Order: sequence, then structure tokens, then C-alpha cells
Amino acid sequence: MQTGVLRVLRATAASWWRHKKPRRTGQTRQAQRRERETVLRDFGYLKQAALLANAHVICGEVGTFIHLGLTTVSSFAPIERFPLATLAVARGTPFIDIRPVTDVIAFANLPRVARDRSVDPDSSGPGKSVSLTTYIDMVEALGARIANDPRPCRST
Repeated sequence: MQTGVLRVLRATAASWWRHKKPRRTGQTRQAQRRERETVLRDFGYLKQAALLANAHVICGEVGTFIHLGLTTVSSFAPIERFPLATLAVARGTPFIDIRPVTDVIAFANLPRVARDRSVDPDSSGPGKSVSLTTYIDMVEALGARIANDPRPCRST
């Protein structure tokens, strides 16, 4: 594990109010246990983001989401204030910034990204699923910005 990643995860866990409260009341061991559990959980999310084919980070006006197949990790903050998502993107997870998208109806009607490599043969409409690369093509057409683009010859 990279030391820098571990430092960020530890600092994030230690700064969380749920972990600060036991420290203030003298329950240091409980705070340390919770912090360790949080670091291990978050490190697991980073490992999943690096291994899963359709894992991606998406940031919109309502917050930032890390999509990991069956698991979604979210925050009501922009990516700049969500260290776990920032780390995932820094480690190469595709990032879709939908903040520039103005046609919210068209965006809402897009199919979802498949949880695994299976996709629906008829990929149009809500409730259907498409590959991550197909989804990126669709949101990019609506004005989204892409980083760590998994499509061939398009990485930025």
C-alpha cells in the first residue's frame, strides 16, 4: 500500500465527527478501532475501483459517487472534498464530471452502467444497462468531461 494513500485515508477517518467524539470523551481505543475499520473499508473500495471493469467516479451538482458494481459510495460534496473519490481518480479510475451537462432530462433518460460485463441487447431507455465505454460516449455527447478515459486512444 502506498504511504500517501494510507496517510489520506487515516487523516480522513480521524477527522470524521463520529471518530472525534469518542476521543473527546476519553474512549481512545474505540476511536482507534473505528478509524482502523474505516481505513480498511475505504482501502477495499479503492482496490475494487482498480479491479472492476465498470467502476467509475461520477460528480454532479448533488455530489460525488463511486460506482463499484453492486456498491455505490457517495458524498454530498464535490470531488474536491471527497478524498476517497479523489484517490480513486488519482489511481486511474475513470471520472465522469456531469456538472457541465445542462440537459437533465436527457441525462436522466440515459441507461445505467452495467454492474458487470453483461449489457442489455436493446440499450435504449432508462432501466437498461450499457458498458462503461458506451455510457461515456452518451454522457460526453451531453457535455460531460471525462478523465482517465477507458476508451482506446482517448485518455486525458
